[in-house]
Formats: sequence, C-alpha cells, structure tokens
Amino acid sequence: MIVVWLKLLHVTALSIWAGGILLMPLLLGRREAAGDGATLHRLHAFSRFAYIVVISPAAFVAIGSGIGLIFAREVYTAWFAAKLLLVGGLVALHVWVGLLVLSVFDEGGRFARWRVAASVVVLSALITAIFWVVLAKPPIALAGWVADLARPGGLGALAEPLIRRLTP
Repeated sequence: MIVVWLKLLHVTALSIWAGGILLMPLLLGRREAAGDGATLHRLHAFSRFAYIVVISPAAFVAIGSGIGLIFAREVYTAWFAAKLLLVGGLVALHVWVGLLVLSVFDEGGRFARWRVAASVVVLSALITAIFWVVLAKPPIALAGWVADLARPGGLGALAEPLIRRLTP
C-alpha cells in the first residue's frame, strides 16, 4: 500500500513541477509587455512566488518520492537509468529557469520571444521524453563498456590498468 501512496505523491508532484516549469518561460516572456512600475513588480513577485513556493518544492517532493519508489520497487533497469538521465536534464533546466527569474527582471532585462518558444519546445520535449520512457519502459540493450560496468566487478576491471599505473 505504501507504493501506491508514494506513486500518487510522485505523480502529483511531478505534474506540478512539469506544468510549473513549463509555464515559467511564458511568464518571463511577459517582462517587456509589463513595462515599468506596479505591473512589472506584480509579474516579478508572481514569478518568484511560483518558482520558490510552488515549483521548487514540487520538484523536491517529486525527486524525494521518486527515490523512495526506487527502494520500494527495486527498479534497477536500463530504462530507469535513461529516465534518471532525463530527469537530471530537467533539474538542470530548472536551475537555469531560476537564474532567469533573477536576471530577466533586472533593469533592462528581457526574454526574447524566440527564447520563450525555444524554452517551451525544449522543456516540452524533455518532459514528454521522461513520460514516454516511464510509460513505455523500452528495452535498452547495454553494449560495450556500459555493459561491462553493469556486471559485478565491471568497474574494477575497467579501472585495473589505471590502478596498476598509480600503485607502486
């Protein structure tokens, strides 16, 4: 039963995180239209509030509940590694959006329309890829040195030449 509640928490938090982070470039794109004064201040305050109070905590809950699901479900497969790589990309873009929230509202700051469009496309593609990997669970064949790392003792065998050179 704990797995069901963890999944519910994970999916809910991930939905809030993904929807919120997808909204942020659209909000930042409104910076020029807001002009100066009270409208700009409200847009800045709302953007910061959304990022700090809603989106970032949802990201932490999504990642934390996801870690809990790893141990509860014992998921150690290649598709899961691909999902973690994609989530790492989403985390990197999350940090980038946070830096934008700080810089776009500086005096003279702006966020061009083409950047808004590019950001939405990249974020949408990444979020779609994460959901696709999770739902499709594609069979990913490990080949080459990656397959060697997946077997017990693989890292030691790969690092053995380096270890021999460093030890007297």
